[in-house]
Amino acid sequence: MVNIEGDLHMTSGEGEGSYAKYSRRQTIVIDETKPVIEKAIIEVYKAILPKTMVIADLGCSAGPNTMFFMSNVINIIADHCSKLDEHDPIELQFFLNDLPGNDFNQLFRSLEKIKTSTTMYHKGDSLPSYYISGLPKSYYSRLFPRQSVHLFHSSYCLHWRSQVPVGLEAGGKSLSNKDNIYISSTTTPLVVKLFQEQFRKDFSLFLKLRHEELVNDGHMVLIFFGRKDEDVYNGSLSHILGCVAKSLESLVCKGLVNKEKLESFNLPVYGPSDDEVMEIVMESHMFDLVHMKLFEANWDPYDDSVDDVVHDIANSSQNITMGIRSVLESLIASHFGESILDVLFQEFRPLVAQHLEREKTKYAVIVMSLKKI
Repeated sequence: MVNIEGDLHMTSGEGEGSYAKYSRRQTIVIDETKPVIEKAIIEVYKAILPKTMVIADLGCSAGPNTMFFMSNVINIIADHCSKLDEHDPIELQFFLNDLPGNDFNQLFRSLEKIKTSTTMYHKGDSLPSYYISGLPKSYYSRLFPRQSVHLFHSSYCLHWRSQVPVGLEAGGKSLSNKDNIYISSTTTPLVVKLFQEQFRKDFSLFLKLRHEELVNDGHMVLIFFGRKDEDVYNGSLSHILGCVAKSLESLVCKGLVNKEKLESFNLPVYGPSDDEVMEIVMESHMFDLVHMKLFEANWDPYDDSVDDVVHDIANSSQNITMGIRSVLESLIASHFGESILDVLFQEFRPLVAQHLEREKTKYAVIVMSLKKI
């Protein structure tokens, strides 16, 4: 059974196979959603006029994106305060949260980049003082005292579940998902229901916990993988993770992976439709939905084209393979052993290339801004 808190973490470092190298798409999305973040920050500031604003980045990982987000926040606050005739100096307290297996050492070694980017942006203007702390713990638990946080931000994280759906655990009388590791065309309706119920349970809990921790009028900006199609079998995650499952099946046929091992492996993810998300938010009666948008992003983090044509299948399939490996290899290595990683992703790349020849499937990404009520 997958141990989320112990086994899930992005590949550390800054080298060829690192998450930092292949998280470029997340950087672009943070930049594109800057107006949403700016609106949330300014609304909180105007409503409360805090002397210290507490901002938490949930699921921060260890790449450059957390630095980019914090730099944006510092610049937004500095710009806003510079336009005011009078204002008390504001201080910013950042909390960087992720699971204990995250490479916090790498994260904190890169903090100097914030000072460089904000100083260059303001060219000598005064900046708010800021303080940064790490918080290694699951965001499906309480993280902060009541009414202590002004803004929560989470990018590319909330599609991860707190656990493999109950009923799909390895062993016992658990339901079988055959050779799948997520939802595919051969997944039974009963198994699909387990994934959906786990999402509803986790997201409802997440909203409840953050509502307790937010100050009155506090905001959340959440960015995560979803599903464009209401058909649960036709999500973008199903396509890409289906290629991973077929690669694992191939290793079973070659005698490199035990079939029972594959049958007991399911990923703790779920890509919801925007209607599923909105329904849970409305049922909670805890937040006003300020903004919600679903857009699509290329699988290849280095492909910025907006058309439906893959211009370099060989290069894109390599970029996609390395990106998926940087996300999944910790979970795969924990369950199957590190020895299969190279051969697994050698099997995976041509499957991705074949898919790209048929169609340029894109990730569906949900962006939402919520205000505590």
